[in-house]
Amino acid sequence: MTEATLHNETANREAAQKEPAHAEQAQKQPQNGHATTGHYYRPNVDIVELANELVLFADMPGARSDSIDVQFENGELTVRADVEPRQPGVNYLLREYGVGGFVRSFRVGEQVDASRITAEYADGVLKLHLPKAEAIRPRKIEVRG
Repeated sequence: MTEATLHNETANREAAQKEPAHAEQAQKQPQNGHATTGHYYRPNVDIVELANELVLFADMPGARSDSIDVQFENGELTVRADVEPRQPGVNYLLREYGVGGFVRSFRVGEQVDASRITAEYADGVLKLHLPKAEAIRPRKIEVRG
């Protein structure tokens, strides 16, 4: 699978980001249905192609596994995580380290078997396994004689 089949939907968001420099104010719809406002960051990702799957690594430091939401709908894979403030109610004189949630979406081609996507989270890194559909996997064809 190539880069053409997994499109980053948020590549142009950096130009619209607000303070801190790499965060944006965003309206969110948490699972409880109440909208809140907070800082959201675009997590950095690495995508590795293996013979039978793509593996996506997303940096989401400070998130808890129970706050991470991975959704696949209409060919779009979205990862979202909420992160609690480090020091709520503090009036900072200088704040260079921003804390906030994470959101990023990708278009996923038909080459991925969406029903078999799995996720795990450890040490601040979300790891998604995107298995390739059987139809596009390399295979050995036996020749009979």
